[in-house]
Amino acid sequence: MLRVLPPLLVLALWVWAFIDCLTTPEEDVRHLPKVAWVIIVLLFPLVGSIAWLAAGRNRARSRGRAVAWPAGPTAGFPEYERPAGRFVAPDDNPEFLASLKKDNERHEDMLKQWESDLRRREEELRRKDEPEDDPRG
Repeated sequence: MLRVLPPLLVLALWVWAFIDCLTTPEEDVRHLPKVAWVIIVLLFPLVGSIAWLAAGRNRARSRGRAVAWPAGPTAGFPEYERPAGRFVAPDDNPEFLASLKKDNERHEDMLKQWESDLRRREEELRRKDEPEDDPRG
C-alpha cells in the first residue's frame, strides 16, 4: 500500500496542475507563456507541477477577482422580491394550465376518433365472419 501511495499522489498533483494550467486565463500566467507552462507540466510531471504551482500562476490576482453581479431588470433584487419576470410554478401559471387543457381536449378527441374507428372495424370483421344464408339450406 505504501508503494502505491506516492505515485498516486504524484499523478493527482500532475493532473490537477495540468488542468489548472489549461484553465488559467492567459493574463494570470507569470514568467513564461501559457503554452510553455503546459509543455513543462506535461514533460516533467513532478517538477513541472511544482514549478507551475510555485511560479506559474499569479494567485493573488485570481483570488481578488470579483464575481460579476447579474445585469438586467431584476438585478439587485433578492429572488423573492424580484419585479415582473418572476418565476411562477407550473401549477400556478394560467397559461400553462390552459395549454394542458387544450392538449387534453385534443387527446380526448383523438381517442374518441380511434374508438369509433375500432368499433367500425370490429363490426366489419363480425359481418365477414357471420355465415351467409346458404341457399342449399
